[in-house]
Amino acid sequence: MFKTLSNIWKVDDLRRRILFTLFILLVYRVGSFVPAPNIDKSRFEDINAQGADLFGLLNTFSGGALFQFSIFALGIMPYITASIIVQLLSMDVIPKFAEWAKEGENGKRKLAQITRYGTVVLGLIQAFATSIGFNNTYQMVINPSFGTYAMIAIVLTAGTAFLMWLGEQITERGIGNGISIIIFAGIVASIPTHIRTIYATEFVDNPDQLFISILKVIAIVVAIVAIIVGVIFVQQGIRKIPVQYAKRVVGRKMYGGQSTHIPLKVNGAGVIPVIFAVSLLFFPITIAQFWADKAWANWIINNMYYDQPLGMVLYVILIIAFTFFYTFVQINPVQMADQMKKNGGYIPGIRPGKPTSSYITRVMSRITLSGALFLAIISVLPVIFGAIAGLPRSVQLGGTSLLIVIGVALDTMKQIESQLIKRHYKGFINK
Repeated sequence: MFKTLSNIWKVDDLRRRILFTLFILLVYRVGSFVPAPNIDKSRFEDINAQGADLFGLLNTFSGGALFQFSIFALGIMPYITASIIVQLLSMDVIPKFAEWAKEGENGKRKLAQITRYGTVVLGLIQAFATSIGFNNTYQMVINPSFGTYAMIAIVLTAGTAFLMWLGEQITERGIGNGISIIIFAGIVASIPTHIRTIYATEFVDNPDQLFISILKVIAIVVAIVAIIVGVIFVQQGIRKIPVQYAKRVVGRKMYGGQSTHIPLKVNGAGVIPVIFAVSLLFFPITIAQFWADKAWANWIINNMYYDQPLGMVLYVILIIAFTFFYTFVQINPVQMADQMKKNGGYIPGIRPGKPTSSYITRVMSRITLSGALFLAIISVLPVIFGAIAGLPRSVQLGGTSLLIVIGVALDTMKQIESQLIKRHYKGFINK
């Protein structure tokens, strides 16, 4: 491992990409502490004391920026929500979007531009809702008026747009997966806060139950290790479909005849379904903050959160649905079967063409269901156990956070691995 780390710094391009990524993350962390205008910072002591677990998951994703109410308070969630909407509309809902989705790189750029516009619109809506909702609860806005709320909303939306730009810079000039790395950095930055919360809850507030508190902490550590092992096991798991290529003569040369395989991952969507599900689940809660004094809005806020029965069911359904959606967006069985047929390839025992695409679809559906159920279980179980143990909401989200952290870390490691192998250096994975 240490030799691999030293090899990274020997490659000029890779070293520049890693240093650039670290610089962007430093900018992100500094911005998380720059306060939004017209906000009474002293009120946040009361927020942390009274209701710091209200939006614990969103606060974790923003790296603590939400409870600082900084310029990055919204985090990257409006961009994720806009991405979901654009991808759904590209599934033959809007013909123009579907046409762009099939145009390759040029179409992707057009859809990316639409996503950016959608991010700004959703950011403005969420910024207004967040500032109004927080002020209704904590009276933290100085001289509240439409002009004040508009200024706060514009600043928060600009912060989200800037984060979106930072993520794109990491993707283009850094080590890739820019948006995921921004979320990864926010979660990692919140780990010390979670440790302090557990310490205060279990040891400072309950000094008479020291033995039980120690058992709880041991159980948390064991659960974290089990989640890490399980996530790595499933994320690395693949189903190999054998493919045989027929021999063909082109001119004086013979091509094909070799055997290979199609590697289908058990969880081909990675942690994207969890991020999408969280973003979509919290969107109606955020909008309900506009009308926090209404009975129906309070019902949404109290029942749609992921640790409530209805919210938990919706959370599981969204994770499973997005796992299937994102997997089949990335891997198109029909296109894969057509490509194999053009190149003279076939799956032993399966006829080329439609039977091949049907077979691949059937295999993908089975293994994707396993991956989706695993993601849902890992996301929900820590919430259930945390509620039984009486832990705050901000700590109960450990499963979701760990899923994202481990998934992004594995993807980043593979990116670096591929860069090293291209330059004939040994990577992290022993083969």
